[in-house]
Amino acid sequence: MMRAPATDLPVRLDDASFAVGTVTIIDRMTLTFAPGAPTLVIGPNGAGKTTLLRLAMGLAAPTSGTVTFGGRERGPPLRRAFVFQRPVMLRRSVAANLRYALSAAGMPRRQHDGRIAELLALVGLTGIGDRPARRLSGGEQQRLALARALAREPEILFLDEPTASLDPAATKAVEDIVAQVAARGIKVVMSTHDLAKAKRLAGDIVLIHRGRVVETGPAEEFFAAPKTDAARRFIAGELLI
Repeated sequence: MMRAPATDLPVRLDDASFAVGTVTIIDRMTLTFAPGAPTLVIGPNGAGKTTLLRLAMGLAAPTSGTVTFGGRERGPPLRRAFVFQRPVMLRRSVAANLRYALSAAGMPRRQHDGRIAELLALVGLTGIGDRPARRLSGGEQQRLALARALAREPEILFLDEPTASLDPAATKAVEDIVAQVAARGIKVVMSTHDLAKAKRLAGDIVLIHRGRVVETGPAEEFFAAPKTDAARRFIAGELLI
């Protein structure tokens, strides 16, 4: 009998908390990231967005409660990838950064060149494979970071405020890639405090504040008819304290 291939979806947090010393950053959170349109995690600075993504990726372990990946509590991130707000580029060329990622993902070397060309085309970096990655602009580095994450052929891609330090043109380039990735069936979970971005990209919204889920639901409903006072205030641009 053939075994079904392992999957990392859904990612579930069940009553999960994360604390550092006496400071609770994620507070008894229950949440599921399932296949479908992008989920945008929004909330004020310090709400716990980055920590939530790190827990859901498996980069951090909850101090109480559980996080499961396709029903498993432990195991390597088979089909998960993460792009940080300020990704670190390896001290080598653009193509060599991707080659490293493909090797780490276990792809045979003979397939590397074709896959590198595909990834560079996807992120709009065709023709600059020989350039030093660290000499790229901030927007180009972020697109290379996306290509590097996609080298793993993830089922779920976590993006931590990937356009926070980019200008509008670079932001649009990254958003276009996110939309393409989502259209290919990859689950995107992205944090932002930018409501306009959330409206443009989200299928679902998760609003968190002080480490707790305030409200979650389809983006259209969330923005048109928020159910909680905190969501109404956040959408109106008021500070959540």
